[in-house]
Amino acid sequence: MDLSEVVATRARVEGDLVLVDEFLNHRVDPIIIAEVGRQFATTFSPYRPDLILTSEASGIPPAVVCGVEMGLPVVYAKKFLGTGNRYSYWREVMSPTKGVEYRVEVARRVLPSGARVLVLDDFLSAGRTAEALGQITEEAGAEIVGFGFVIEKGWRAGRRLLEDHGWVVDSLVRVTSVEGGSIEVAQ
Repeated sequence: MDLSEVVATRARVEGDLVLVDEFLNHRVDPIIIAEVGRQFATTFSPYRPDLILTSEASGIPPAVVCGVEMGLPVVYAKKFLGTGNRYSYWREVMSPTKGVEYRVEVARRVLPSGARVLVLDDFLSAGRTAEALGQITEEAGAEIVGFGFVIEKGWRAGRRLLEDHGWVVDSLVRVTSVEGGSIEVAQ
């Protein structure tokens, strides 16, 4: 299955948003999400992760199917409004899409020191949530082995933000433009 073709033909554009809520992150097409899991597993198996970390809610389906493919547990950061507590690692993140600040939080007991962590999510745009997950992982004494995204908005600075930390970044589909309401993907 060509995921780039799926995104190019089935996603919708509103402004600079690429909406995939009919097959990826609201209504989930099991055939497509299974392929996402296979492709992530193929890409990241050589890095030998111990667990997969994502954020709720849209990152959960791709992370879980990859976890099934790789036989790995999946941890997801919960999103809250407010401040964290002493039982968790947390970061404040501003969502440019929703226009609100929220907190991503991972319980200390589920993110062990020394673990090799693969961070997966549905989208890479500005990279703020992914960066927060990377910082949480490092604060826990764990190691980031890579970041994987189903879709990357190639014109945004998210990849650069993560790579500036020295982290490996890979995307299954890289959208290069949404001008005029049509989706262009890198081949």
